Amino acid sequence: MKLKEIQNLIKFVAKSGANEVSLEMEDVKITIKTSPVTPPIVVQEPIVVPQQPNLPVSIPTPDTIETIPESASDDESNLVTVKSPIIGTFYRKPSPDKPTFVEVGDTISEGTVLCVIEAMKLFNDIESEVSGKIVKILVDDSSPVEFDQPLFLVDPS
Repeated sequence: MKLKEIQNLIKFVAKSGANEVSLEMEDVKITIKTSPVTPPIVVQEPIVVPQQPNLPVSIPTPDTIETIPESASDDESNLVTVKSPIIGTFYRKPSPDKPTFVEVGDTISEGTVLCVIEAMKLFNDIESEVSGKIVKILVDDSSPVEFDQPLFLVDPS
């Protein structure tokens, strides 16, 4: 069974809502367990802001509020987001003494290795599914990533 097939199986199980799935083939046995979805408990401490007497307060008026130009959202609408297929630790280099796989501005093709994600002591190459140009790298090196977390923005044009 190939890594892509395992990743697709993990995605399918995560979306299906099943708690556990076992798959046995001739030479491979895979068990995928998910935890039941429970909303996180959020505890918020009160925020104490020291008050300073008689300071002027400026309230923004419609004239002073900055607006985001519509062209910015249009520019990003044609970008492809490369997402993490697994939970693990994101690495931009194959090893500490090697150069990074890709940089912003690099032209990539389908199948180009963009990064590796370490999951349970296994290093998984994450390959591009599109050809284009790297516009933005959204995750810092050696950072933990979640399933389906955006990693890269690619301009396919």
